[in-house]
Amino acid sequence: MKDYSDSMSPDEARVFRDTVLDIVSQIPRGYVMNYGLIATLAGWPSHARMVGRTLRYTPGAEHLPCHRVVNVAGRTAPGWQWQRSLLEDEGVTFLPNGHVDMSRHLWQME
Repeated sequence: MKDYSDSMSPDEARVFRDTVLDIVSQIPRGYVMNYGLIATLAGWPSHARMVGRTLRYTPGAEHLPCHRVVNVAGRTAPGWQWQRSLLEDEGVTFLPNGHVDMSRHLWQME
């Protein structure tokens, strides 16, 4: 695990968590965002992995559209076999390499 030179205080961690959950809740059907973009929007651009941990370990996050979060290359989460089918059901298309077509489906918050 990475040691962050810019560690968060407990209060900053709570704000980060709440901001991440808010951003993910807004991703529309048929679109995706990546962990790094979410971390940047939450004010901590070097904390992309912490976005993934936040989504995995926060009680209640399973009720959010977490399947709409992929890595920067459009790769789905390892070990989550249903993520691709959930995205396909929303009209998200995939490239021959199995990654989300980010040029068509990346959502940029306004």
